Amino acid sequence: MVWEDEIVGTDVASAGLHISECIGRDAASQLDLEEALEVSRYSSHPYSSHPKEWPPVAEVLDTRELPAVLIDRYNAAGGEGTALCGIFPDIRRAWASVDNSLFLWRFDKRDGQCTEYSGEEQLICAVGLARVKPGIFIEAIQYIVVVATPVELLLIGVCCAASADGTDPFYEIFLQPLPEYTMPSDGVTMTCVACTDKGQIFVSGRDGHIYEIQYTTGSGWRKPCHKICLTSGFGTVVSRWILPNVLKFGAVDPIVDMVIDNERHVIYARTEAMKLQVFDLGVGGSGPLKRVAEERNLIDPRDSQHRGRRPGSISISQAAKPSIVSIAPLSTVESKWLHMVAVLSDGRRLYISTSPSSVSNASASLTSLGNAVQRPSCLKVLATRPSPPLGVGGGLTFGAISAANRTQTEDMALKVETAFYSAGMLVFSDSSTPAVSSLLIVNRDPTTHLSHPSNFGISSRSPRALRELVSSFPVEGRMLCVADVLPLPDTAATVHSLYSDLDEFGGLMESREKASARLWARGDLPTQHILPRRKIIVFSTMGLMEIVFNRPVDILRLLFESNAPRLQIEEFFNRFGAGEAAAMCLMLAAKLISDEETIISNSVAERAAETFEDPAIVGMPQLESIAAMSSVRAPTGGFSMGQVVPEAEPLFSGAHEGLCLCASRLLFPVWELPVLIVQRENGSDRLFEDGAICCRLPSSAMQVLESKIRSLEQFIRSRRNKRRGLYGSVAGRGDFSGSILYSTSQNEGRNLFGLSSVGTGSGDAASNKRQRLLYTSAELAAMEVRAMECLRRLLRRSSEALFLLQIIHQHHVARLVHAFDSNVRKKLVHLTFNQLVCSEDGDQLAMQLISGLMEYYTGNDYSGTVDEISAKLRDGCPSYFNESDYKYFLAVECLERAAMTLKADERENLARAAFNHLTKVPESVDLRAVCKRFEDLRFYEAVVRLPLQKAQALDPQGDAFNVKIDPNRRDNSLAQRRQCYEIVMNSLRSLKGDVGKVSGSGTILDQASRDKFIQQIIQLSVQWPDTAFHEYLYRTLIELGLENELLEYGGSDLVSFLQSAGRKPLQEVQTAAALTPISATKDTEMLIPSSQTKYLDLLARYYVMKRQHLLAAHVLYRLAERQCNDAAEAPTLDQRRQYLSNAVLQAKSATSINGLSSSTMNSMDNGLLDLLEAKLAVLRFQLRVKEELESVAFKLEGHQVTDESHPNDPFPGRNLVYDANTAKNARDKAKELELNVKSITQLYNDYAVPFQLWELCLEMLNFANYSGDADSKIVRETWARLIDQALSTGGIAEACNVLKRVGSNLYSVDGSFIPLDTLCLHLEKAALERLSSGIEVVGDEEIARSLLAACRGRPELVLSVYDQLLSNGAIVPLQALRLRLLKSVLVVLREWVMLVLADKLGTTTTGASFMFGRTSALEQTAVMQRGIRDKIASATNRYMTEVRRLALPQSQIEPIYQGFKDLEEKLLSPSSFQQY
Repeated sequence: MVWEDEIVGTDVASAGLHISECIGRDAASQLDLEEALEVSRYSSHPYSSHPKEWPPVAEVLDTRELPAVLIDRYNAAGGEGTALCGIFPDIRRAWASVDNSLFLWRFDKRDGQCTEYSGEEQLICAVGLARVKPGIFIEAIQYIVVVATPVELLLIGVCCAASADGTDPFYEIFLQPLPEYTMPSDGVTMTCVACTDKGQIFVSGRDGHIYEIQYTTGSGWRKPCHKICLTSGFGTVVSRWILPNVLKFGAVDPIVDMVIDNERHVIYARTEAMKLQVFDLGVGGSGPLKRVAEERNLIDPRDSQHRGRRPGSISISQAAKPSIVSIAPLSTVESKWLHMVAVLSDGRRLYISTSPSSVSNASASLTSLGNAVQRPSCLKVLATRPSPPLGVGGGLTFGAISAANRTQTEDMALKVETAFYSAGMLVFSDSSTPAVSSLLIVNRDPTTHLSHPSNFGISSRSPRALRELVSSFPVEGRMLCVADVLPLPDTAATVHSLYSDLDEFGGLMESREKASARLWARGDLPTQHILPRRKIIVFSTMGLMEIVFNRPVDILRLLFESNAPRLQIEEFFNRFGAGEAAAMCLMLAAKLISDEETIISNSVAERAAETFEDPAIVGMPQLESIAAMSSVRAPTGGFSMGQVVPEAEPLFSGAHEGLCLCASRLLFPVWELPVLIVQRENGSDRLFEDGAICCRLPSSAMQVLESKIRSLEQFIRSRRNKRRGLYGSVAGRGDFSGSILYSTSQNEGRNLFGLSSVGTGSGDAASNKRQRLLYTSAELAAMEVRAMECLRRLLRRSSEALFLLQIIHQHHVARLVHAFDSNVRKKLVHLTFNQLVCSEDGDQLAMQLISGLMEYYTGNDYSGTVDEISAKLRDGCPSYFNESDYKYFLAVECLERAAMTLKADERENLARAAFNHLTKVPESVDLRAVCKRFEDLRFYEAVVRLPLQKAQALDPQGDAFNVKIDPNRRDNSLAQRRQCYEIVMNSLRSLKGDVGKVSGSGTILDQASRDKFIQQIIQLSVQWPDTAFHEYLYRTLIELGLENELLEYGGSDLVSFLQSAGRKPLQEVQTAAALTPISATKDTEMLIPSSQTKYLDLLARYYVMKRQHLLAAHVLYRLAERQCNDAAEAPTLDQRRQYLSNAVLQAKSATSINGLSSSTMNSMDNGLLDLLEAKLAVLRFQLRVKEELESVAFKLEGHQVTDESHPNDPFPGRNLVYDANTAKNARDKAKELELNVKSITQLYNDYAVPFQLWELCLEMLNFANYSGDADSKIVRETWARLIDQALSTGGIAEACNVLKRVGSNLYSVDGSFIPLDTLCLHLEKAALERLSSGIEVVGDEEIARSLLAACRGRPELVLSVYDQLLSNGAIVPLQALRLRLLKSVLVVLREWVMLVLADKLGTTTTGASFMFGRTSALEQTAVMQRGIRDKIASATNRYMTEVRRLALPQSQIEPIYQGFKDLEEKLLSPSSFQQY
């Protein structure tokens, strides 16, 4: 069987979830003291005793006599002097006073030193120790001793000197008198001194008041030290100074004891008359002292007959009642609802709350302070604990005495003289036996049985009664006081660092030793792996006695050392439970609790390991069948048919449970807390960017925790390697068990930590029943071993995480993360240890920290440092830093050296070396950081290759292109690839905008260099066989405006990319049928979004560059004809015309195509060319129609103003009513024309005709080659509408101009498209009417000349039209009209003469007219052909006759007649020309 040793992420994550559950359940098992007391009211066994066969729970470690100088001084006073004593745990000194002398000496060792102070003559009546307020005394004075005499109060400085090795900070002390810091007592004898952690000093006097001693540095007349009475008003102060004491009446109840709750900032006081008082110091202890409650009647003598009392029940009896011996505050670790405990003289304890609410919130959060933030307002007894039974020595058996039925006479009752309570432990002296006094010690019993195991393989703790162990010691003399021996400074520093962020340490300013000692209140089981054995000092009249308490693990160690029989070991497991006992075996086997005082031998460790692996003791994994069957029993004892039988689930052995408990308790102080914090100035609430990021734990604490976790992991690994315990049984089964251990199939449905299978299919009931029987003993064993392996890997990963944090801490975290962006820093300060160990985000952030560390030390000056750190990281945390990481940072170092060198060759060689290192580990490369360095060095081969290699490494199977796999998986792979691609694209973007930027070599990057590097990147990119990357590259080049580079250096897949990006791929022209106009027209019917036209533009440019003109023409044709639904996306008509113009140009340039004959090519080119030219012509029509519509809209919108400006305009067409609808329609139609290309039919029917654009209609009809009778009628009507429109707009002049312009454009050789006869008659009639009515002055030559211009100067055709009209009397019945026609004929004949003459002479008609009237006309006219002259002369003679026939007055016809006659004479008689 192969055992894998690497850390698997899924295994660590699964074990991490289980550890989180274990931590939560273990924390939840820490019951509030009030809950435990409430349950104990109904318990018959509140006390228990320790088994006789076991090592004792408490034992006397050493006894020490009082200092000889103290005894001598006391004896010298004859035993009648005033003597006081006490213990200062903070400085590890005991103290005693005899009269006016104060003595201090070590209570934990015999050093022969005893410091004496005798600077006062008055008797000492009270002594206290306080921490020095900062900034007042010199640094050497760390504490001050407060000494009270009947006359004055004085402060004495305490200077502490450490030992040579630094392990003992209180090796020697010196008392420094402070003569300026004395004050009078004002006649008040002080009884006790109490000090807060902040250095506040409170003293109480026999006058019943509390005073505060305030001291400062002092300035000027102000005294540096004075006292203030906090509990009296102004009247009391006046009476004290005016009335002597003998005249003061009223009983005074002096305060005899005063304790301070530093968590809640409350002072509790006990008076001589057994009154309890509560004083509030305010939130944070900074407010004025305020008395909030005082209660005298808290004791009921009848309580001695009962187990407890109801909260708040107060009954007064005149019988002798017990007195209060001691009071002590309760920390929030013990209870959030009980605040103080009072010990009575009969051994009972009163648990008191200062909150008015007596209902505890059992579901309160572990991190909440409960009502600790609520200020005190009363005194209320919530619970009473009965006194321990007499005769509790070693002979008391477990549960032998019932406190409920016990009755004691007064002689047998306990008589407590002195008591001490601290962190769940009670010590008091019992003098009920006159012969000898005994010392009773009461602490919690950790052997309380656990409830039935839970589904998670961990025994769940249900709320249970408070059960306590009682130990008894005989004491010589009388017990005077007791104090805890605080942990050693190194241990305290470690414990305080680990647990300082828990709520029980929140906001406290006490010393580390005191804060660490508060953890004892959590009990031995959760803390025995980190806290040393608890010790106390008992100060008696005969000396000092040091008592040590054996933890459960110490008792087990002593059992192993004494080779205790197996039965005792089994009893130990039965009492503590298999899981807890197995956890203790692990602590011993892995030597987790080895320290100076507790040295674990190899034999003990080996026996603990054997016990841990003994299935007969720790049990075997099994199905929870018994618990499952018991849970379905009905309350009456019958079987409930209506309930579902739960599925039997695996229940692991005590060995697995012990490993879970041990691991969870080791990780508890760091698991859900951040690994990094922001260190700010005091009182600062700035954002984290303004603070310094540092490790939450110091290196020493992390090293201790790492050492313990590594020891545990190594022990489990050694068991695995040696195949001990279940490892051996599973390993011996070969591949079958191995497959269960390391199977990654998701279909097995087997949970690693004992959960039943989940997600089973929809089988029938029979299959479900069979499912519950599938776990064999071999499978259960394999599952447990698999679960333990996951936990071992979690432990290893955790130890490596701690090691990494130590390295980071040693090299200054703030300096390493300074260059990180704000998002990364924010993630770092929110990163928990759980996430660092188990999550991918934690792994990435750890890698960033390592990168920052390595990059800081890379360079020539730190090459040794980099190698040293790399070696440490590879050895200490290989899961965070492996060989690939080492190569990565070697490359980073090469890059740093390359950046610093000035030689181009050396710089390139170093960059090449770095690139070679990174190509071996592309998956480990931080692309953004590394490629930026290569980019600065202008080594673009690495900038391109590394991201592409990493993309290939991240997606080796090509999942990004596999359409058959899960879409989410495909999208994830594609996203990873695109992240790599973006690195190359960013380099292109950088070069595009880097004009003038300084390169890595220190030179300015000019435009030529920029173009060269861009070309290099494109060429390198195109060479990489990744189609997806090519597409990404092409899009980026287009985005950056590098189209020329794209077309020049693009790969072979550029055409396919441009075609697919245009959404409709073009079909390559291979046959003539593929490019017929019909198919091309169908292609253009598809919609092309504007975002894709740029790709077709580039495709056309590419075809032009490659001389594939025919393909370019088709692409341009598609662009010109593309359809759009949105005017914003549509190209303008000018752009479409440009596309078509270019398409026509490309079609004309197409000369040859491979594989096609020349004739076929010519026919294809001609067909396409004709199509494109026709499309271009139609588009031009569309442009003109659009312009005309816009002009119409503009004129109509402004016509109202024009109408007002010209009210008497002779032309009625200008007085049209303003039509807003018409203008709007014209605008809308113009916008429609801008949207898409229209056909000639649409333009004519939908736009030109509705808006009377008759000129354009005529041009469209001419373009469409209209012919035939029906078509001729349409043409004649259109001409008539055009002329009428011109007449209405500008009269005969405008009509003639329109005829000239339109006729000349539309005239054909045969003149069939222009109905000259109709136009001539229409114009002549209109002219005659307007002239007759006087509307318009019409010249004789306007109509004739316009007809000649429309025919492009063909007088014969115009003359024939007039002949036709004059010859038909029905058409021209009026004589005036005939006269009008004859005048026009005269003009035509004259123009004919001029045209012939100009043609022969090579001049214009104007020049010919000028020369025709000169004296040399004879020679000029001789040039004319005789036939043309005769023809004109004959026509002239004929028209003269026609004039004579008119029945009109002679005055009207004579000028016309004379005109014809003169023309004839000039033509026939040369001598008469001179008369002109």
